[in-house]
Amino acid sequence: MHGKLKWIAAIPIAALALSACSGGDNGATTTEQTSRDSTYAKLVAAEPAHTMDYSPSRATINFWIDTWGKDPNKLSYVYLQNADGKLLGYYILKGLPVSYCAGLTPPYQWVDIPGDGGDTKQQAPAPGVDGVYYSGGQCMAYYGRDATTNAYVEYTAGLGINVLLYDQPLPNNQNVPPLGPSTVDDVRGG
Repeated sequence: MHGKLKWIAAIPIAALALSACSGGDNGATTTEQTSRDSTYAKLVAAEPAHTMDYSPSRATINFWIDTWGKDPNKLSYVYLQNADGKLLGYYILKGLPVSYCAGLTPPYQWVDIPGDGGDTKQQAPAPGVDGVYYSGGQCMAYYGRDATTNAYVEYTAGLGINVLLYDQPLPNNQNVPPLGPSTVDDVRGG
């Protein structure tokens, strides 16, 4: 019986220790959460979300899929524009240009946490398909395949360079020079 009394006496001490570890007064946190939840409920009741009969966002995504997802020989016209709005030149690529941030394998892997018995995992960087690790800082670099020569083409956006991407050549821009091997005349057949 004496052992049970020690255990019962230890319960309030353990509860006090746990409350000290939690970072302080839970009453203030509870009050703030209640206030936030109450405010949200009032605002939703006063101005509920409307429903839609048509989604322009979904329609545009489907347009993108229809544009780029059916023809493996579809060409993209990539125009580079400086910060003043002047078109510097263009590339014509087979398919869409791809950012260095895109990959065919996940950029992370799950690994065991050392010293934790292997039951807990954490995310860690994973190498790309070329066996090297990427920082993610290459997202403004794009590459693709030239439309007529299959040459590798790479360009960088940002730093005052904007990219305009089309599935057809821009009309009335005959003075824009090609930056890669292919020209609009090459792909038009003349």
